[in-house]
Amino acid sequence: MQGQLTANGERYDKYDLTAAHVSLPFGTVLKVVNLDNNHSVYLRINSRTHPKNKRVLDVSKQAAKELGFLRAGLARVEITILQLGEA
Repeated sequence: MQGQLTANGERYDKYDLTAAHVSLPFGTVLKVVNLDNNHSVYLRINSRTHPKNKRVLDVSKQAAKELGFLRAGLARVEITILQLGEA
């Protein structure tokens, strides 16, 4: 996945704080808080999840690491939209 094109045309970088969402506009900035440990990060939407994907967000490896669920793979999170991207 590293280096592959994301849905908005940029190259995926696992060290960037980015995420995929089914419909939020590209460039949308979110605050994401892990409800189990209260760690938080600010993420930018740069890709899409599949419509049948039941996850709300698919975050980069760095975001999962900073949120403290890299090994678990999934976490309960709170999402706050800080700035909507351009549609």
